[in-house]
Parts: sequence; C-alpha cells; structure tokens
Amino acid sequence: MIQIGTGLKLDDRYELKEQIGHGGMALVYRAVDHRTGHDVAVKILKPEYARDQEFLERFDWEAAAASKMTHHNIVNLLDVGQVDSIRYLVMEYVRGKTLKQVIEEKAPLPYDIAGQIAIRILSALQHAHNNGIIHRDIKPQNILVHSEGHIKVADFGIARMEGDATQNKSDSVMGSVYYFSPEQATGQTVTAAGDIYSVGVVLYEMLTGTVPFDGDTPVAVALQHVSVEPRPVTDLVPGIPASMERIVRKAMEKKPENRYQSAMEMAQDLHQALHDPRRDWSVTTQDVPIPMISQVENTNQTSGGTDRNRTKWMYRGISALLAVMMALILAFGVYKSYDMIFNVATVPYLINEYEDKAVQLLVRSGLTPSITRTSDDEKPAGAVIMQNPGYDVRLKKGDIVYLTVSTGPVRQEVPDLSGKTEQEAREILSKVGFTLLVLPEREVSRENVGTIVRQSPRAGEIAVQNGIIQVALSGGCVLLQDLTGYSYNEALGILEQMGVEVKDVKDMPVSNEAIDGTVASQQYLDKNGNILENNTYTIKNSGAGVLLAVFRLEGGGE
Repeated sequence: MIQIGTGLKLDDRYELKEQIGHGGMALVYRAVDHRTGHDVAVKILKPEYARDQEFLERFDWEAAAASKMTHHNIVNLLDVGQVDSIRYLVMEYVRGKTLKQVIEEKAPLPYDIAGQIAIRILSALQHAHNNGIIHRDIKPQNILVHSEGHIKVADFGIARMEGDATQNKSDSVMGSVYYFSPEQATGQTVTAAGDIYSVGVVLYEMLTGTVPFDGDTPVAVALQHVSVEPRPVTDLVPGIPASMERIVRKAMEKKPENRYQSAMEMAQDLHQALHDPRRDWSVTTQDVPIPMISQVENTNQTSGGTDRNRTKWMYRGISALLAVMMALILAFGVYKSYDMIFNVATVPYLINEYEDKAVQLLVRSGLTPSITRTSDDEKPAGAVIMQNPGYDVRLKKGDIVYLTVSTGPVRQEVPDLSGKTEQEAREILSKVGFTLLVLPEREVSRENVGTIVRQSPRAGEIAVQNGIIQVALSGGCVLLQDLTGYSYNEALGILEQMGVEVKDVKDMPVSNEAIDGTVASQQYLDKNGNILENNTYTIKNSGAGVLLAVFRLEGGGE
C-alpha cells in the first residue's frame, strides 16, 4: 500500500511537499506540479474512508461541484485523480491564512473591511447558486485570505445540488454549528438562503470578534439559532453604522423568506452601506428658539436708555448671526444641490453587453469599471453576466461598478496566439480564462523579436479553463554571410557589427603566402558548442557563435 506523506509523487506529476491542513475526511498538502512548476493544493481522501461508500460519494460530490464553477473568489479545481486506492483532488493553492485566523488575530475588523470581505464571499456564492450548488458549510475556516488580500471560498465537501433532498447520515453534523442556519439546525433541506444566513453569522463575527451564539454543547448552540435573537452588533462594538446592523439582522432572519433572496441582493446592500454608511438613519434636530422682534421691542419700552442701547446692540448681533447662519445654510444647500445634481451617476443596465461597450458606458457615466471573469456555458466570452450595483442605482461619480464578464464555456478552443506579443497574448487569454506561461528559451525565427512562434496546446484544441497555455517567443535571427576569403580582421569586424561571438579560431597550415591570414571556412555553434547545420544566430540566445578556420603559413605563426 502506498504511504501518504511528503515526497509522494502522484501520477508522476504532483509531488507532496508539506501538509497544510486536514478535515473530517481529507488531508491537504502543498505540492509541486512538475508539469507546470506551480504550487498546487492536493486534497487526499483519508485512507480509512477509501472503502466507505458515503465518504467516496461526498468526495465525488466535491469534485462534481468544483468542476461546475470557475470564479475568482472560489478555490478552483485543477485536476482529479486516483492512484491505487488513493483518491485526490488538485486545487488552486492559496498562499495566506484562513479568515478564522485573521479574525482571531485582528477582530473586530473595521466595518468597511468586513463588508468588502463579505461582498466577495457573496460573489462566490452567487456564482455557485447560479450553477445550482449550495455550499452548506460557510464559515471563516473555509474562507481563505490570500497574502495579497484576495478572498477565496473553499471546501465544497458537503455541497449539494439545489433541489437535491438526499442527506447523508452525518451531513447534519458536518457543518460547524456556530454558523448553522435554523433550517440546517433542525435537519430541514438547506437552500441558498441557508448560505446567506451563514454569511450573516460570519459578518457578525468579523464585526464583533465573537460568534452570535455560544453554548456548552452543539445542541445548545443549535437551539439558539432556531429561537434566540442575536445581540445587536452595535451593542458590542460602538461605532458600527446602523446600516450594517440592519444587513446582519436581515441576513440572520429565522425564516428563510425574510432573508435576502439572493447573495447579489445582500452584496448590493453592503455596497450601498459602505458607500453611504449613514443612509436611512433617523436624525432629529431640536429647534432652538429665536427671540421675536416684538419681545425685543417690549424690552426697549420698559428699560432705561442704557438697557435700550444694550438691547439694540444685542438685536443687531442676533440679526447678524442669523444672517451669517442663513448664508451658510444657503451655501451648504447650493453645494448639496450641486453634489446631488452634477456629482451623481446612475448605473446603466449592462447585463449581456460586451465588455468594451459596458466599460464605455460606465466611463461615459463617470463611473469606474472593475472587471472579474468567470466561465459561463450559456453566455459568450466577453459578455457581462453580473453587475454590482444593479441597474438604476445612483452613485457618486468615480464610484466603482463591479462587472463579472463571461470567459465562455469551461471547455473551449484555445485561441491562435502566433505573432502576438506576450502582453497581447495575456490579454487575449485572460478574456477566455486561460493562463499564459512563457518558456524561458527564445527560438530562432524570422518573426519579430518577442512575438509568439509556438504554443501548446495548439490553436483550435479544446482545453479546460484555468489551464496553462505554454508559448515560445522569437529571439529573432541574424543570417550570417559567407566569410570565406575575408581576412581574419575583416571577418572579426563583420561579426562584431552583427553581434555574433567568435567561439573559437583554428589555424589551417598552408604554403601559399597569398592566402595567409584569410578565412578558410566557418561553422556555427550553439551555446553548448554543438555544430549547427544552418547559418542563423539567435539574437537573444547569448552564448551561440561561430568557429572560424584561418589559413596560416606553415611555420609562420601569427
């Protein structure tokens, strides 16, 4: 039996380097993919479950669920394999921490940071829900925070297709009870609304540093999800906007129909709350009484001359103060009117528009586009499939509108990259969901230096999105002329002008003084000293060069 551990190489490709995690049914290793040189995460079903039908089905479920999704906020599936009894999944490797670790180190998180993280989790879930997949185990331990700040949702190990009522005997305890929805706690069928409830709990924990419900036993915690209202986040951490409190409360409603009806809907509310945290607040102001003119006049009549003068100056002071206040109010009103009329943009309807047109419409409206890409079997590559905020939402000019653009089906034709520069190729591949890998060695080619002369897979072949397209770039070439008959010094000058190195010089003894010091023959060597059959020299391939044979008079020397 194969022993699982560091050093094991699966399918002669994935070499396990270090264990980075473990769960109820699997071990997770960082590995090196020797085909691409990239780090990957390999998730291996624990040997004790290799013949357990329930765990085999759950492992297959995760592979099936992951294969249906390609999203920048989801840990993507790269490969599935089996070696003897070892079942494994190869996933994208995320270098960083879990959100749970971040919460333990830094919570409570600033509400704007917590909101942005929640928006990205919701973006991932919207993609999953669009593909009919319910995660059912959203918790900070399953959210990965990349070292560069990217958010990735992981572990679809107990995911189910929407509408699938089957439930394994251990499903009810697989998800963490602290993040259960009420329906999950009571054993009911979990829908997309259950994932939204769990996001509400995660957001609660990010904002406060504590989970909303705790207890001595899992049952005690589960019962609170069903029947107890959580303490408001604003009670635990002063300064959290009431708008964030309302979002958490709506996401964590006991009845699914009272929650947000989609992940996008919650994300849109979060975006609005972050954009204007104080919106919908009821702000009341207390009126300050202002002395009436009649009161001032009555005072003047009943007081002496000194009092009348004092009152007169007081009245003038009050009038001046009122004038200044009115001017300020008018100026503020003018500013607010300008801000509301001229600094406001309405988000256009962008669904199904192609990326270039969508970006053009946003820029024309004074808004800033932010593009993410994901596969879609129904929408063609380049078409907008999601936007956040939605249509007709009013924003300030310069605000960001997030667009999700289709990269086409998961499996599709590889584009033809021949003649393209590296940058052009990256742009082309990013739009259809492939990754470019440039080989370090340049090739001899009459094509322009730095353009693509070879690719693998070839243009037109079918490949899975997120796959790697390897390309070789042209190093250009110099066609070397025949140097036979030139003097040695003339030949050196010609080669120097062409940037070609003389690798070696051999003397050819002759008795004819007329040809002494002239080139007898030339051979072309690669950088390893091997003789080349052609007469081309790669500009970018340092180390290649020429071997010259030069006639020398016998016994004459140089």
